[in-house]
Amino acid sequence: MDPKSFSGLAGIIFLLVSLAHLLRAVMNWPVVVANWSVPMWLSWIAFLIAGALGFLGLMLAAHS
Repeated sequence: MDPKSFSGLAGIIFLLVSLAHLLRAVMNWPVVVANWSVPMWLSWIAFLIAGALGFLGLMLAAHS
């Protein structure tokens, strides 16, 4: 796989993860990991970080 394809694929995956975090935050879906209830604010932060990584990945693929 060449770097352009890898960056594009990684960008799409990160954008899908970002969308999942946004849906979780908006729809108020609970997540429990090993008896720990994941706070909703953590999904908002993950949405921003994953969205930024996805955007950067797609921009890198477009300019490669």
